[in-house]
This record gives sequence, structure tokens and C-alpha cells, in this order.
Amino acid sequence: MRRKLAAGNWKMNGDATLMGELATLTQAQSSDGPDILICPPATLLAQAVQTTQNSPVSIGGQDCHTATKGAHTGDVSAQMIKDTGASAVIIGHSERRGDHHETNADVRAKAQAARAAGRLAVLCIGESEAERTGPDTLDIIAAQLDASMPDGATGDTLVIAYEPIWAIGTGRVPTQDQIIETHDMIRAELVKRFGAEGDAIRILYGGSVKPGNAAEIFTAQNVDGALVGGASLKAADFQPIIDALAAS
Repeated sequence: MRRKLAAGNWKMNGDATLMGELATLTQAQSSDGPDILICPPATLLAQAVQTTQNSPVSIGGQDCHTATKGAHTGDVSAQMIKDTGASAVIIGHSERRGDHHETNADVRAKAQAARAAGRLAVLCIGESEAERTGPDTLDIIAAQLDASMPDGATGDTLVIAYEPIWAIGTGRVPTQDQIIETHDMIRAELVKRFGAEGDAIRILYGGSVKPGNAAEIFTAQNVDGALVGGASLKAADFQPIIDALAAS
């Protein structure tokens, strides 16, 4: 059975004072709850790892370079993320795809780099609003998924996060039927690509997940958790989402 996962993406927010929020969140967890992953800015990775030491909370980076080292000023490699003690890395987030013009091939290479460093890759995919209202939504998402995933992925090396671009930070959420339809399609594509191992790869929903809507989202069979943005910055906001996931 796939373990549920609540992941928090702090994006470009926070400083050392947020370690207090992280400590509060960490202390509230039990070993029999869902997996929890917090992805703070790179400047906070080492402190976050120290804060969550010997706890059920894991730490991840928000991006990695395709190379292990080299003349790439300002970039961070998956090996450097590993060196901090972090166990995962988000790749292919729509803000990276949009702001930094990352292609599916770039994302796939980053997933391969994460795997080479022994880090779990949380691979983000999602459609624009125009693509959602068009006739080929599922085909567009499936093509993005297929082109972004590395060969040989397993449940231990890859997590898929479906985040409709138009829902991120807007307060808007797809209908429950749309979430179910999309996640079921993603599961079918994973099984088609990886066989039985495709059923072990977790699929998260992301995009304006909040305490008020989390429980309904988690009722879908192929929603294995959530990738949460702003609501993960405060323990008081993130904990109800974790609790809803644990109860699902």
C-alpha cells in the first residue's frame, strides 16, 4: 500500500525564525501518521534537517541542477542537497517551468540527477487555464508527464505532484470530478510506463490546498497526499491538512 505524503513547499519565503514553526510541526507528529516533507529555501536546508532530526518529518530542496558540479553560479546540485541531509527535491514546478523556461527534457534530466544522488524527486506537472478549458486537457497532461519522467522510476525514487497552474495561489480548485479524472489518468499512465511499479508511485494534488478543502480532496482513490504552498508555512495551517490526510 502506498504511504500517504503531505509535502510543503515554502518557495522563496522564510528565514531562520521559521525553524520555530517547523519545530512545532515536528513535535506534533507521530510515527504512525503520514509521511511529511518540508521543502524550505536552500539557505535553510541544513537548519531544517537539524530541527527535524530523529522525527517523522523529512526535508527536501526546491530545485536541483542537472549537473553534479561545475560553472553554474547560483545553482544547487542534487549532490549538494544530499550533503545537507535533505532526502528529496522538487523538480519541474510550474514556477520553474515558467520563470526559468524549463522544458520537459530539463525536468527529466533533473529527475535523473536526483535519482543519481539518491534523493526522492517530487515531479510537478499541470495545465494552464486555457489548456483546462480546451478539449485535450488530459492528453496535454499525459504528454507532459511522459516527457518529464525518467526511465526506470520506482515508488522509492519518484513522486508525481499534479498542480493545475491556474489553481496555484489563486484560491481556485478543480472540481472533485476533475481531480479524480486527472489522477486516475496519471495512475493509468504510470502503470502503462512502469508496470506494477507504476502503482507504487505516489500522486499528490497541489494548488490552493487548505484545511477547509483537504478532506474532500483526499477522498479520491488516487490522491495519495498533497503538495501545499502557503498553508505549509505555519504549523497551525498545515497540521489540519496532515490530520485530514491521516483520516482519509
